[in-house]
Amino acid sequence: MPFSLLKYGLNNDYPFEKDADLPPPVPLKSHYDVVIIGGGGHGVATAYYLAKYHGITNVAILEKGYLGGGNTARNTAVIRSNYLTSEGVKFYAESVKLYQELSNEFDFNIMYSRRGQLTLAHTDSAIRAFRQRTEVNKHFGGKTELIGPQEIRELVPTLNMNPGHLPVLAGLWHMDGATARHDAVAWGYAKGATQRGAELHQLTEVTGIKTENGKVVGVKTNRGDVGCGVAVQAVSGHSSLLAEMAGFRLPIVTYPLQAMVTQPVKPFLNPLVSSPAYHCYVQQTGRGEIVIGGGSDPYPLYGTRSDLNLKEGLLAHAIELFPFMANLKLMRQWAGITDMTSDYSPIMGLSPVENYYLDAGWGTWGFKSTPICGKTMAELVASGGKVPDLIKPFAMDRFDTFRQVNEMGATAASH
Repeated sequence: MPFSLLKYGLNNDYPFEKDADLPPPVPLKSHYDVVIIGGGGHGVATAYYLAKYHGITNVAILEKGYLGGGNTARNTAVIRSNYLTSEGVKFYAESVKLYQELSNEFDFNIMYSRRGQLTLAHTDSAIRAFRQRTEVNKHFGGKTELIGPQEIRELVPTLNMNPGHLPVLAGLWHMDGATARHDAVAWGYAKGATQRGAELHQLTEVTGIKTENGKVVGVKTNRGDVGCGVAVQAVSGHSSLLAEMAGFRLPIVTYPLQAMVTQPVKPFLNPLVSSPAYHCYVQQTGRGEIVIGGGSDPYPLYGTRSDLNLKEGLLAHAIELFPFMANLKLMRQWAGITDMTSDYSPIMGLSPVENYYLDAGWGTWGFKSTPICGKTMAELVASGGKVPDLIKPFAMDRFDTFRQVNEMGATAASH
């Protein structure tokens, strides 16, 4: 609990401070030490850690829309570290640790809620894969167990244990699974960054990257040109388009990813429940709404429109897992755009352009990596290009050296 909430709760006067407000807009300067392209969670987190830990405050965050209005506002806010590879588990486990302390660090409530994630196994081969996954997670400090049907019934009494032709045989119980308020995370980082001197420029679209002799020297925007010593690309679903402006190609294909939410009902589901076999996951929010998500659309597209076909298929699977949900009303449906790499892992670190750093290829796992991504990208910038050990496996050149970090099948969505 943030200390300010406890203080206000015990104070009869309930003092109110507008401490979540950001500084008013300011004109763009002609030059910054660091320009961060993208004002989502990753961009503002990088600026925050640059200022807090490295004293680098001559930083501009350029966002073509509004703060956290891209994929940060469109995800389903799941936090976890139960991945397949040692590289992935170590990386996301550090992010989970940072998330647990963010409310106190910001003195701003991000509504972090540790609830656990249950991933269902419907076949013997899935159980074997989960057993291996459990051992990898335990080895790197994760709280993950393989549990049987009886324990699943106790965790989720409303779950249908015999959906269709795929009965539930076992489950991967990840106790560190959690959720947080996605816009609160973005606001908390943005508030901390701007209070320390970084500038957030909303409605500022980057239209070109300026390079000289293979080195970035500035960016072009709809508000004029800006010089910089370092540029960081953190634009989620538009990574390939921005890389083309810088003169190189990324091994990424972009797909829409849809989700939906029902009317609120009384609490019945505390854990996050997912089924890779059904390509479906279900969670209940603190307000009682049921969030439903699944696999990405099967065609590349830079679009965020939702469609009836996906809705029908996804809801059919959700109802097989929780039959009573057939009586609920669907309230909203939306989509984001996901940058997918061939090994389902991100691209972080150096690019073919000197001093132009990459934070891309996040697919469906960008939100859960927000704190550790911001921290490691800040270390990369502050060190002058020395890549932190934690993100070395995610280098772009791994696709040339055939050293992929294969996380295919690590979730119920987009795999």
